[in-house]
Amino acid sequence: MTESGRKKDSSRKLKETLPAESAFDELVNETVLLFHRLRIVADQVHHQGEMTGGLRSILRSLDKQGAQTVPQMARVRSVSRQHVQMLVNQLIEAGYVELVSNPAHKRSPLARLTPLGKKVVDAMNHREAKLLAKTDLGVSDKKMIEAAETLRAVRALFESEQWSRLLKTTK
Repeated sequence: MTESGRKKDSSRKLKETLPAESAFDELVNETVLLFHRLRIVADQVHHQGEMTGGLRSILRSLDKQGAQTVPQMARVRSVSRQHVQMLVNQLIEAGYVELVSNPAHKRSPLARLTPLGKKVVDAMNHREAKLLAKTDLGVSDKKMIEAAETLRAVRALFESEQWSRLLKTTK
């Protein structure tokens, strides 16, 4: 609240400092700002320092997509295999992840959640659901689903051959 008792309109202030943008620019910029805010929120919800965002991301990925190789996880995140391997090693040491043989590739084992890892992910999901259930964003479920669909379409574009070809033409 300001001294006059009104809430500051941070989105309006932000718009005043940015140059005129297309709708796509605005969506991308807001997504980046939200990404950074979500990192802070995740640390607040999950008690900063207890487990890093990278570790939580690996656990969540294994929970939602099932067992994966380190190279698969690295490709999805656009980070080095070595970085993901370091995170997986930490999760193995904690007893949250285990490596199992991969029938498709002898030298690249699959990482999967242990029962303890599943409990940790379930606890993270429960903490978030409990907080989010108390949150009123003031936006309908329909609009949130539409927003998610829009973000999914943007991500799909940036992962597509069309985007790769476009990049090649601008070099």
